[in-house]
Amino acid sequence: MGSRIHLSAPDVGDAERDAVDRALRSGWVAPLGPEVDAFEREVAARVGVDHGVALSSGTAALHLGLRGLRVAPGSLVVTASFTFAATANAAVHAGAVPYFVDCDPDTGELDPALLDEALTALAASGRPVSAVLPVDVYGRVADLERIEAVSTAHGVPVLCDSAESFGAVRGGRAAGSFGRASAVSFNGNKIMTTSGGGMLLTDDGDLAADARRVASQARLPVAHYEHDEIGYNYRLSNILAALGRAQLTRLDGMIARRHEVRARYRELLADRPGVRILHDDGADGDDNAWLTSVVFDDPAAVTSVGAALAADAIETRRLWKPLHLQPVFAATGRLVTGAAESLFDRGLTLPSGSVLGDDDLDRVGSRLTAALDAAGVRA
Repeated sequence: MGSRIHLSAPDVGDAERDAVDRALRSGWVAPLGPEVDAFEREVAARVGVDHGVALSSGTAALHLGLRGLRVAPGSLVVTASFTFAATANAAVHAGAVPYFVDCDPDTGELDPALLDEALTALAASGRPVSAVLPVDVYGRVADLERIEAVSTAHGVPVLCDSAESFGAVRGGRAAGSFGRASAVSFNGNKIMTTSGGGMLLTDDGDLAADARRVASQARLPVAHYEHDEIGYNYRLSNILAALGRAQLTRLDGMIARRHEVRARYRELLADRPGVRILHDDGADGDDNAWLTSVVFDDPAAVTSVGAALAADAIETRRLWKPLHLQPVFAATGRLVTGAAESLFDRGLTLPSGSVLGDDDLDRVGSRLTAALDAAGVRA
């Protein structure tokens, strides 16, 4: 057995070490500082929005984004079921109640037609909806043009969970530029990392200013400590912002490498009709190729292929278990078709990181080929 091959390990090197050293030598070791200010400007410029607020996590960005939309306590936030729990958790943190809508069975993205149906039914029942919270799944921007159009027609603002899609585009627009605001994540397994961290991105100056103030314990700008509301300790540290700035200079190269990794899988799977790559747009796709996931016709292949790769210390992971199936959300409202459940039953994510070398990919490819043959997913 060789060394462990991870799903999406951080890709850091000399540039990042130099940036962190620069921040340490500057004396700005405590949270906030010039690296944070510069990181906010650079990420906002990359996305094409006016404001970025650097925060401790993508979840914090979602929470403050919902707060900025004035989400009412007890109201509904309509969101995707096919996603990580942080999306719905942020709605709960904001005092709202999540309502889950199923996905497109081909892409895993929030289904705009189902969203329209859900918003219509909720309005008819008199249940207030404060926000729509779509999710960019596995590095691809959701169908946000249609989602925004549906939400606008119902008079509901949109906050985009773009945690997984930084660096991707759709229709010439960058991930993070849609909705009233968007949240991105720089967690350790994301396309680029600040170890932990995230950012709220928006053109709304008032929303950004409110988020920036509340993220620093809602301290008022006076000489002493004074607070007129409850705040949060959500700001990103100056040292981690320096790490993020170095990562940002390498982002395009890291995305390109992940596309090369996906291309290897595409070639390997090309003549196997029982399996497909989830939302694969080919070599020129506009997603960031954060994670390459495959969907099998036969659900049994998920277990057998995953076990075969695990036996050679190759990490894989099932696709998102729908939130409406999670015990913590068992009593939560939903409009589902079974699409997310089917993807969970039949999908598997493969090693996808930009740190993967050609030898790593040869090893994964060899083991994957054998596992597919054994599972009956043959050319």
